[in-house]
Amino acid sequence: MVDLLKSREEIDRIDRQIVSLFEERMVIATNVAEYKISVGKKVYDKQREEEKLETLSSLAHSEFNKHAVEELFTQIMSISRKYQYTLVKSESSTESFKQIEKLPITKDTKVVFFGQEGTYTQQCMEDYFGTEVNSFNELTFRKVMEAVKEGKADYGVLPIENSSTGGITDIYDLLIEYDNYVIGEHVVKIQNALLGLEGATIENLKTVYSHAQPLMQCANFLNEHDYIEKKEYLSTAASAKKVMEDGDITQAAIGSKKAAECYGLKVLKDSINSDDTNCTRFIIIANQKIFLEGANKVSICFELPHKSGTLYNMLSHLIYNNLNMAKIESRPINGKNFEYRFFIDIEGNLRDAGMINALRGIEEEAASVRILGNIKTNTKI
Repeated sequence: MVDLLKSREEIDRIDRQIVSLFEERMVIATNVAEYKISVGKKVYDKQREEEKLETLSSLAHSEFNKHAVEELFTQIMSISRKYQYTLVKSESSTESFKQIEKLPITKDTKVVFFGQEGTYTQQCMEDYFGTEVNSFNELTFRKVMEAVKEGKADYGVLPIENSSTGGITDIYDLLIEYDNYVIGEHVVKIQNALLGLEGATIENLKTVYSHAQPLMQCANFLNEHDYIEKKEYLSTAASAKKVMEDGDITQAAIGSKKAAECYGLKVLKDSINSDDTNCTRFIIIANQKIFLEGANKVSICFELPHKSGTLYNMLSHLIYNNLNMAKIESRPINGKNFEYRFFIDIEGNLRDAGMINALRGIEEEAASVRILGNIKTNTKI
């Protein structure tokens, strides 16, 4: 019978040797890093690492051990790179972002928001910027992005995520297409109501209009009244405006009480959300690389080689630098079947040493990376 105690002692002895050899290896890795830095060579040498992994795995004597050795040395080399990145003194991409104490907001500040008058996006805009700014609306997400990019607006306000229905994927795609940056976010409590004309009743309704998100947010109510046809429309406020203009008492809209006031509708039923804690997160965008003092979340996007373990390798930079990932979202890349672009939010600031080191590693090892902004969060609701 195997002596368990003796086997454990042998494992302890081998583990001590592994630690000693690992530390010896890291000393040599430091010398390698210093040489690379002195000649301007990148830390990550993909070809060299792939050749080493193939050579080392071939030394193992079983298929299981071959895979295990490859995984082991993949991690060892990854740790070595992460340490080497801390030695790099070259300019970081984070330095192109300028920190400012506060936004220079005056009555002449131009702010564009998504949707008609009466949307939750307008409510967010007024909460964030006040009511004295020079605000205007655009009816599509793209038009808001264009207005900010082209300087027609200093800032833009767009919805990006709902607590019940998740991310608004169109916004992620547009953040890549347009060279704008996220500087802030604000959370608004959503209290959807069923809005109709004077004389309308729930029992007599045939059609309800709203944006896709509120239709999903009110799924339970709509399922209970499945005789009402659901139709997607531009926004909650645009839906309310349509009901008002059509003058048909069999039509209704899902939107805010503010929309009801704007378009002369009555509330047929208040608070029809499936979840009464429903909130929407809105982002504030600008066309400059700026971030506010106290910014607490960095948003980035990256693309990866389509192979096993690449996402894990990227996220390991966060673990190594003791950073917390607040969110991850993936979107398909146009023209590349079943390949994806990843959007992640990381708690921290662009001036933090750990953030700089993590981003340096991700930038060197990913196929492409873009910093979307350093966000100051306002979650007051």
